[in-house]
Amino acid sequence: MLDASRVQKELVEIERDKSLSGVSIQIYGDDLTHMCGMISGPVGTPYEGGIFTVDIHLPSAYPFEPPKMQFTTKVWHPNVSSQNGAICLDILKDQWSPALTLKTALLSLQALLSTPEPDDPQDAVVAQQYLRDYQTFLGTARYWTETFAKRGSLGIQEKLAKLVEMGFSEDIARSALDSCGGDENAALEKLCSG
Repeated sequence: MLDASRVQKELVEIERDKSLSGVSIQIYGDDLTHMCGMISGPVGTPYEGGIFTVDIHLPSAYPFEPPKMQFTTKVWHPNVSSQNGAICLDILKDQWSPALTLKTALLSLQALLSTPEPDDPQDAVVAQQYLRDYQTFLGTARYWTETFAKRGSLGIQEKLAKLVEMGFSEDIARSALDSCGGDENAALEKLCSG
């Protein structure tokens, strides 16, 4: 059974220093098993300036089983599927420990953006580009960050479609976007918080 008090403590810790850590989490309504994580792209990488969202599902045995995490923001990275956002990271699989937290998992994803592991890829095409033509990889990763992860980079219809894909009704999503001046991340935070 999910340890709700532990999850609540973890959420408080994440909220307390989100401006320093560059990671945050919003829960969907009152459901502690489904959350949206947000990661700031690391400085000095092609992901710098981007805000990357991660869909998080907690299994009932959490923290004894790892959270299920998947990027919902498209990322050009050897260890993230460019098709569906699946992540290849040992702590999300067999190296998980109950001593780890949601915050450490998100920080590990942020670190993974800084230090790709092309020899253990999730996306073989991206890994080959990383190994054979690093400059093209950097350009593609920057382009994807600009296109998919930067505030204001999507038109209002694309932002609306992304929020509807996350399960919000079109009317509620449109209202949230309008009240946040078209900022999809602020709209998502508003939708998740109430």
